Amino acid sequence: MTQLLVSTAWLAERLGSADLVVLDASYHLAPTGRDAAAEFAAGHVPGARFLNLASLNDPSAPFDNTVPTAEQFQQHVRALGVSEGSHVVLYDDSPLRSAARGWFLFTLFGARNVSILDGGLAKWKAEGRPETRAMAEPASGDFTASFRPELLRDKQAVLASLGGEQQIVDARGAGRFTADEPEPRPGMASGHIPGARNLPIGMLYEADGTMKDAAGIEAEFVAAGVDVERPVITSCGSGVTAAVLSLALARLGKRDVALYDGSWSEWGSDPDTPKATGPAKFGEQGGAARLD
Repeated sequence: MTQLLVSTAWLAERLGSADLVVLDASYHLAPTGRDAAAEFAAGHVPGARFLNLASLNDPSAPFDNTVPTAEQFQQHVRALGVSEGSHVVLYDDSPLRSAARGWFLFTLFGARNVSILDGGLAKWKAEGRPETRAMAEPASGDFTASFRPELLRDKQAVLASLGGEQQIVDARGAGRFTADEPEPRPGMASGHIPGARNLPIGMLYEADGTMKDAAGIEAEFVAAGVDVERPVITSCGSGVTAAVLSLALARLGKRDVALYDGSWSEWGSDPDTPKATGPAKFGEQGGAARLD
């Protein structure tokens, strides 16, 4: 069984293995001024290739980070040397924990052997492990994408879920969730999907950047008002950090989890969708946890 997370020691021991494909999945929001490609060129794990999450989307879609088509994804990762037998290990150096987005996309398109470097590039560097500026040789893989629609939800599906069994969990910061802070995208309403719970992704990590263990993860979801026995739809600003919630729930063994592709970029820009402000209220319909 593939490990969802692998340690820096695990990766260091296996660098250069024939079946290993290491991908830098760093991604940054434009206001930060950080350039993931430039940072990769300045230093990365030896043998790694740059996933370029910023371009791994459907350019014909109206919202940021809309998942690519199976054909688009397949072409993109084949050019990075990903084959059917590859063990893909993703890492990032981003506060968005964007390697989880890479993991979600690979999982969405049928990859079975995908892991994330626990602690990311920051932990790798802190331990004095090797870095390089050398670019890996061009590669060609034979990965075949197989779309898994059960892992994704669109706006209509989320609307239909309100008041039902599925819970919506929002990964954005508390200020954006409550509408105390404005959305960074212009012309977008503030607030959250009615009945959603709020679990900012930082709550799922230890001080050293590694992800909390299963007990710690479950405690954070329960504290946010989530019933971990019920189905979950994850959401965020544009589908990137929602993948962190999906990853965390996968570590609990949950299979009834889907990601809202458009997330708040779509929901908040539609004047006809219902919206709520203020903190989540336990006992609301449409995603509230049972507290009895």
